[in-house]
Amino acid sequence: MADDWEQVVAPAPGTGLTGPPARPLDAVDRDILRILQTDGRASIRSVAERVHVSRANAYARINRLIDDGVIRGFSARVNHERAGHGASAYITLKIVQNSWRTVREQLQALPGAAHIALVSGDFDVLLLVHTPDNRTLRELVLTKLQSIPEVLSTRTLLVFEETDLDPDHRIPGR
Repeated sequence: MADDWEQVVAPAPGTGLTGPPARPLDAVDRDILRILQTDGRASIRSVAERVHVSRANAYARINRLIDDGVIRGFSARVNHERAGHGASAYITLKIVQNSWRTVREQLQALPGAAHIALVSGDFDVLLLVHTPDNRTLRELVLTKLQSIPEVLSTRTLLVFEETDLDPDHRIPGR
């Protein structure tokens, strides 16, 4: 796998859609996405065999999916509790209007921040964090989050249990 993927470079981390719109996905593209979501370490050879295309075709398609921003990167699915982060929470934030970019930068720097979303509704931001324990979570909320001047209020929702969904449930048209 490593040799195949050394030349495939993921785009710089971003938070929004930039550039031209992605090209439409066909059934082979969706199958490639499903395979890579299930096993991000799958070799190009393995992907090509499983979707019945040549290695060159699979390589080109994966690069196009990366270039178009459909694939944002590759990562491992982590059992946070076994990795020493036994406390997880979704935290909702109300923030000062037009301060999203500033707040986002500060949230990205928080230890344990796993996902940040600008949303609509009763609050402005949804933040997922993983911390070693509830005491650390408490400190993160009371000391770090509430000290950000643009954060008007927070609400913490403890995660008791979480389940990753099968990749087939995440791809439209499957």
